Amino acid sequence: MTRSDWKKSKEARKQELKRLKELKLLKKLEKERAEKEKAQKDPEGEKEEKGRLYTVTVALPGSVLDNAQSPELRTYLAGQIARACTVFCVDEIVVFDEQGEDAKSVEGEFRGIGKKGQASVQLARILQYLECPQYLRKSFFPKHKDLQFAGLLNPLDSPHHMRIDEESPYREGVVVDRPFKPQKGSYVNCGMRKEIQIDRQLQAGLRVTVRLHKSENSESNVLKGTVVAPHAPRTESAVYWGYTVRLASCLSAVFTECPFKDGYDLSIGTSERGSNIDNATLPSFRHMLVMFGGLQGLEASVDADQNLSLADPSALFHHYLNTCPGQGSRTIRTEEAILITLSALRPKIDTAVGRSTSS
Repeated sequence: MTRSDWKKSKEARKQELKRLKELKLLKKLEKERAEKEKAQKDPEGEKEEKGRLYTVTVALPGSVLDNAQSPELRTYLAGQIARACTVFCVDEIVVFDEQGEDAKSVEGEFRGIGKKGQASVQLARILQYLECPQYLRKSFFPKHKDLQFAGLLNPLDSPHHMRIDEESPYREGVVVDRPFKPQKGSYVNCGMRKEIQIDRQLQAGLRVTVRLHKSENSESNVLKGTVVAPHAPRTESAVYWGYTVRLASCLSAVFTECPFKDGYDLSIGTSERGSNIDNATLPSFRHMLVMFGGLQGLEASVDADQNLSLADPSALFHHYLNTCPGQGSRTIRTEEAILITLSALRPKIDTAVGRSTSS
């Protein structure tokens, strides 16, 4: 190849590379333009993707505490359940009573193993205590025998458990008994160095979720905020904001007393007699329920429920799954089953929610 031919070949390669770069740049610009047009056409859809609209509920019998032989172990067991549910962003925990005791609140005391109804009350109280941010606990949880050892439990460290100087658009707080000017809102203790003045007048002692005003100067004498729904951090910013606790008198009440208007549109029962979870595919959903049995499984809970006349508990659920096929132990404790099940369901939930978002 002569010197002139080599120069021509080099120039041709140079021109080809330049053409490819220009083509790549054009494609990139075209893609950015298409995305911009899509955002302008559907601003609401883009806003909606920022939040998490679906919820996950875990239901279990309070009798799981009967498997612990001392107050310390009962407390630790409740702490394990709370930690597992928090790690997997569970939004609601339902504690149902296999014996049909109509416990509607956590008032009362645990009187020992085998006493009907009291295990559910104690479990619910400890779950509520752990979910509450540390700086609010004195306001809502006076000294109680059920909480004697709760201070030794591992903290949940959920996003709404704020440090004093931690910055966040939302905070949990309690309305304080402090005078305020007419036409002005109440003051709220949100665990900060200063109290927050909210946009409305509320009764002292109420727990509220507050959205802090962005334009607020931290050096000002009064910080201001707006009271929002407890689910706002989840639905608006996809921030996990803890769980609620609900007591149910029996297994069927878990369904009939559901706080969501249309109930749970996806329910899953867990049992070693269920089908293999590896083969399960979840449909899109808004509110999912995952139910666990007690020491004798869900079968015993169904038999004890006078409102049900079923021989097979699988008829109650959309899916009846064995979440640990080939288990090496004869039994899987409920606190272990929660971790195993939610871990196995997590990728399936992501797939189902992704399918729901794109449809």
